[in-house]
Amino acid sequence: SEDGYLPAPFLLGSAVAARTQRLALSLILILPFYETVRLAEDMAVLDILSAGRASYILALGYRPEEFEHFGVPIKKRGRVCDEKLALLRRLLAGETVVEDGRRITVTPRPLTPGGPAMMWGGGTVAAAKRAGRYGLGMLGNANAPGMQEAYEEACREHGHTPGPTMFPDRNTPSVVFVADDVDQAWKEIGDHLLHDVRTYAAWNPGDETTAGFSHVNTVDELRETGTSHVIISVPEAISRVKAGQVLNLSPLCGGLPPEIAWTYLKRVGEVVLPQALG
Repeated sequence: SEDGYLPAPFLLGSAVAARTQRLALSLILILPFYETVRLAEDMAVLDILSAGRASYILALGYRPEEFEHFGVPIKKRGRVCDEKLALLRRLLAGETVVEDGRRITVTPRPLTPGGPAMMWGGGTVAAAKRAGRYGLGMLGNANAPGMQEAYEEACREHGHTPGPTMFPDRNTPSVVFVADDVDQAWKEIGDHLLHDVRTYAAWNPGDETTAGFSHVNTVDELRETGTSHVIISVPEAISRVKAGQVLNLSPLCGGLPPEIAWTYLKRVGEVVLPQALG
């Protein structure tokens, strides 16, 4: 993609961890593209640097171009992930693992016993089963029938206590901006939101189940649907936070310039949250 997606989450995560003390860090990783031992080492080091504030959402991946680039057969991605997850969990737990005749131990050990918190991301029952099989939390990008049940059953079957889960409904917004003037905000950032929508629609043709997806062609259509990408007022944002709803902020959505993005992000941190949380 030419849209400036972050290519080095561990580098940025380490920088953020060094400049903050309380901020939680969540890194999204497409697991098939990472060498497992190096991944475990990076996770362990960032766990120490962040004092346990870094957590992870691991995912299967779906873009053929990316699999071709990394030399991973896309049809084997499920098996590849299973192999990597099994090894990753053991290494982060402090085990010495013999792999292809080599003894592997990850040092230093992570600060968090057993390793940092991890969730599996996906939108199918198979994804829920994989999360349960390896004792991960489950972050669904859809709420397909049976996902929660499949997750809990897989956890029990493999001796794990079910962890946190989130299964959003189809119309759950994936991108939320908070504005003083909603009409003006749509004029300012609407084209960026539409670009994001159309990009993901092109990458996922025919997807009618994933939360936060829209199949629209104009900014007006996107605003009218009021589902995947929304701009809400400050009072509405405060009301949603008070009600326990999640505001999925994506300040750089669609390549939005940072100087514009900061205004929207600071509005949430400096106005919405203080009033909503008292």
